[in-house]
Amino acid sequence: MKLLALLLALAPFVSAQLQIDPVIAAEIAKIKAIDNHAHPVLPAAGDTEYDALPVEHMDPYTEPVRTRVGIAPAAEASRQLFGNAQKRALIEQKREGYPNWVLDQLGIETMLANRVSLGPGLAPPRFLWVPFEDALMFPLDNRSLASANPDRKAFFDDEDRLLARYLKECGYAKPPASLGEYLQKIVDPTLDRHKRGGAVAIKFEAAYLRSLDFDEVSRAEADAAYTHKAAYKKLQDFLFRHIAAEAGGLGMAVHLHVAWGPGGYFHIAGTNPLLLESVFNDPRLHGTNFVLLHGGWPFTREITALLTKPNVYTDFSAQTLLNYPRTVAQVLREWLEFAPDKVLFATDAYPYSDEMGWEQSGWVASDTGRQALGLALTGMLNDGEITRDRAFELAHMLLHDNAAKLYHLDKLYDLK
Repeated sequence: MKLLALLLALAPFVSAQLQIDPVIAAEIAKIKAIDNHAHPVLPAAGDTEYDALPVEHMDPYTEPVRTRVGIAPAAEASRQLFGNAQKRALIEQKREGYPNWVLDQLGIETMLANRVSLGPGLAPPRFLWVPFEDALMFPLDNRSLASANPDRKAFFDDEDRLLARYLKECGYAKPPASLGEYLQKIVDPTLDRHKRGGAVAIKFEAAYLRSLDFDEVSRAEADAAYTHKAAYKKLQDFLFRHIAAEAGGLGMAVHLHVAWGPGGYFHIAGTNPLLLESVFNDPRLHGTNFVLLHGGWPFTREITALLTKPNVYTDFSAQTLLNYPRTVAQVLREWLEFAPDKVLFATDAYPYSDEMGWEQSGWVASDTGRQALGLALTGMLNDGEITRDRAFELAHMLLHDNAAKLYHLDKLYDLK
């Protein structure tokens, strides 16, 4: 496992540079993590199902420094992962074993794969499925929504295609005439099929399509909206809460993109996690666990407060791609001081470009995340907030045990 060997070898140097306790750094380097959120790619040419809303089509925008072409972290990731070997040659050599090999290099035991479907090379127990459900929330004519900004045009085309796929899987060519039939014949069976297919959670990318203010809407209002093709937001709000409740009943968590997103027209204010508070407070949704992906960045303090909700969790995926270790450490320390049992490790590994594939982005995120965790725990130790033994315990919780318990993987990992 190259990442583990590198981290152990560099622990004294990194500790000196970033003022990380070397014993804590060595312990962190040894932990095999559960990655709460990523987009792995099949080891075969032409895979497009790593995201329901791929972002490659967007108009130019000011990209964060750490994700720009030619950055040093991407080059270092390639060097550590592949050395002098060619990536394509490694894929051909390892074939379906290639994704597992990548996880080994990253020090990741299990990766939750946000994909339309899994496939050869991406299989349990190393890869656990998290399918996308936004398409179920938009069963009407979406052309007016697609015209809201240039980014959303392609997004709604993608959602229309995915909904057509879900409809076909249920034996329909178009949405049924009534909301009741749509729920009974399309929505609920699709969720059940995903659960039976191995899904441990479902994913909403709704922040790319609309604001996250999902209001409480009565069934009568939703019926009217569906029948008369009007008040579309009310229908979406109703469907979101229905899907979340059904997912909870099936034992699946609900993942939400809650953070800045790429694109010059992304509605950042619409991702403020406080917009979701009425959802978390809804008694009908108390049986559903929500995971706020990317830690709400830049709304990280709002996330801290929401962690008091019994059914709310967060991860810090993407932050470790966008930001440097010390910046991420400040966020992690606040969460660890407040609700350490609600925080999950994740990479958001994604095929951003040829030089920053899901492998390289996963390496950068994992390396940055472990350094940030070391900084946060060292600061807490030096300030007398925790002992070194407690630092070890917190490291294992964040990198592995919290996710194992949330997704009921206890037997897989023999947790008490």
